[in-house]
Amino acid sequence: MARIRTIKPEAFVSESLAAVSLTAERTFLGLLTQADDQGRHRDHAAVIAGQLWVLRPEHGPADVETDLAQLADAGLICRYTGPGDKRYLHVVTWHQHQKINRASKSRLPACPHHDDRAGSVPGVAAVAAGAGITEPSPQPHGTLRESSGHVREPAVNLGIDDEVTGQGDFTEPSVRKQGGLREAAVTPHGPDLGPRIMDLGSTPAGGASAPAPDTVSAQQLIAEYAAACAHRPPKDVLGHLGQQVRKLLDEGIAPAHIRAGLERHRVKGLHPSTLPSLVNEAMNASPATPTAPVVHRAWTNPTDVEAAFGGNL
Repeated sequence: MARIRTIKPEAFVSESLAAVSLTAERTFLGLLTQADDQGRHRDHAAVIAGQLWVLRPEHGPADVETDLAQLADAGLICRYTGPGDKRYLHVVTWHQHQKINRASKSRLPACPHHDDRAGSVPGVAAVAAGAGITEPSPQPHGTLRESSGHVREPAVNLGIDDEVTGQGDFTEPSVRKQGGLREAAVTPHGPDLGPRIMDLGSTPAGGASAPAPDTVSAQQLIAEYAAACAHRPPKDVLGHLGQQVRKLLDEGIAPAHIRAGLERHRVKGLHPSTLPSLVNEAMNASPATPTAPVVHRAWTNPTDVEAAFGGNL
């Protein structure tokens, strides 16, 4: 579960972060929000990619593994193995820069290389003893202090000030309370929030435009339009056409007439704003009046030659 964390202003002038790539720095900042209250996380590139890079498919697990290797080389994270040969990592300077209110006990095994250091910040053990909490004693390297469990045990707020935690060097306050943020409720589609599908009813008798019996969305009509083009039109053109089509559908214009207008627009290559006029042309254009047929009459000699040729013979 992601958590609210603190990013100090000094992070952007950190020489350690400057030694890694930009993607590795972004992965490190993302790990701050995903690590538990002791700064620990599973060392699994695919899991981390799914949490931090889910909307960036071009940066996959292999790229995240490269980021983690850079962070480990720079001393920003420590990678270690726990029970069952599962891999874990933790942020090395976690207890220096993160002050957690009501920190929960970690379900992940402690780091055998830094667990004793994390608990040896001056003053922490004394304050913890005054609050009725027994701090774990440092363990030799290679010994795991904790095993993963299933029960989250709330911890007592120790009330540690900035001098005790070593945060006196920073001017920005740490985040002191988690929670209070709720996910916004998903609201139904409103105006301009997406294509709407309407029940256009049945077609009444008569020559006027009427709703079609099938339900067709603006998105479907624009997809048909784009598929008929030799080259896909620009995004702005399709977006403008989509707005015009949606308005026509809202007026109850039959999809068949809108298709005819879109076909005229595709052939003529006009501005999207002319689509209503082209649809009206498709709806109400009068068929051409056929001319009177020419009746063939066989040639005959005139009975009055003088009158027919005016004396030119």
